[in-house]
Amino acid sequence: MNGSGAAAFLSVCMNPTFQKTLCFHGVSAGMVNRAFSQRLDVSGKGINVSRVLSQLGKKAVHLTHLGGDLRELFLRLCEKDGLDIRWVESGSGIRFCYTVITGEGAGRTVTELVEEGDPVAGGTGDRLLAKYRELLPGSRAVIISGSKAQGYDNELVPEMTRLAGEAGKPVTLDVRGSDLVKSLPFRPALIKPNLFEFAETFAPEFKSLGELSGEEEGVKERIRELALGLCAEYHTGIVLSRGGGSVWYFDESGMGECPVEKRIPVNTIGSGDAFSAGLSAALFEDGLPFAQAVAQGVHCGSLNAGFLKPGVIRDDMAPVS
Repeated sequence: MNGSGAAAFLSVCMNPTFQKTLCFHGVSAGMVNRAFSQRLDVSGKGINVSRVLSQLGKKAVHLTHLGGDLRELFLRLCEKDGLDIRWVESGSGIRFCYTVITGEGAGRTVTELVEEGDPVAGGTGDRLLAKYRELLPGSRAVIISGSKAQGYDNELVPEMTRLAGEAGKPVTLDVRGSDLVKSLPFRPALIKPNLFEFAETFAPEFKSLGELSGEEEGVKERIRELALGLCAEYHTGIVLSRGGGSVWYFDESGMGECPVEKRIPVNTIGSGDAFSAGLSAALFEDGLPFAQAVAQGVHCGSLNAGFLKPGVIRDDMAPVS
């Protein structure tokens, strides 16, 4: 197991993924396109978070569901990456997502193709919650990331947040929609959607603008108002990434901004998860002030973008001793 004798971060994700990364010089619609490079990795937001935590020298336990014919392959790839994974039977296959990278250098584009996962079998949520209860007492903090596969109850993420709060474990939520709204009354320590996800959840009046940059008229002022109101009501910190724009962060003392590190990316998939890992590690184990923790999150996200493999901050997966 990576890290020292300290308690582990508990990273939870209910949508395990095989990530197939394909690199092309160019892609022509309606033609046969041959990749010049390809790789297969275990992924999903929680796996990426766990992998980066491990590379930061932190203990991480990943909780998810697994099923189907490719489960053993998933577990072998997790073992290869040195990940400590705990799982419950779901009776559902593991989805594939595809990263299509075209071009080189500043002209490179990264396109993500996402499969919807199979619905989990009845009882999966109960089994997952039982395993969560078992793991929670030995955890330093909890990070819950991503969407749920179909078949899970809408009260599962709020219940996990409630249980963690009762146990005195800080929670980072990288979720959106009802999972986020219903969890807020249980006062997660930190919520970390991106700007679009936050606006989609709390400011639907901006829906017509599509993917937000934050530079649109009236957006920053409205988001600041909403975020500071949530901080005051639920005593939570809020961090909003904005792609290539500065990161906005909020707590009860006000709003701050952290510039992103400019680089020509190789693969941006997993950068948000690397951000979550770096931010949570800095806050909940290293004890850094909020602004410094956000800066570490930004740095980890930038490092991830420099590698082809998703959810890493260095180019090898040798366990940290």
